[in-house]
Amino acid sequence: MSKEIIFSSDAPAPIGPYSQAVKTGNTLYLSGQIALDPVTGELINENITEETHAVMKNMDAVLRAGGFTFADVVKCTIFIRDMGQFATINEAYGQYFKTNPPARETVEVSKLPKNVNVEISCIAVK
Repeated sequence: MSKEIIFSSDAPAPIGPYSQAVKTGNTLYLSGQIALDPVTGELINENITEETHAVMKNMDAVLRAGGFTFADVVKCTIFIRDMGQFATINEAYGQYFKTNPPARETVEVSKLPKNVNVEISCIAVK
């Protein structure tokens, strides 16, 4: 099976040796997204709600570049630095999955790239 590298200029460019997403067959594997502004490269992290929405907007851009939408997402992984922020992150995240939400796990970690508070990856299937 072949793989296609997916890139969107509407999302931050990778900050390491990885692709924003890889499509193989009818499945898209989206790398973890953080709250970087795709134009300025600056972090959007005034508060955890704003940061989570920025992550979701970056995910949306990469999903669309691959021909997918949030409705196609079957699995998400959320990495957060403080489980005490889970409810606020969950509220913002939930706005993108109002019906038929994907499977998900949420993991508290000690550190994330660029010291962000939240990173989310996903798998989407057509």
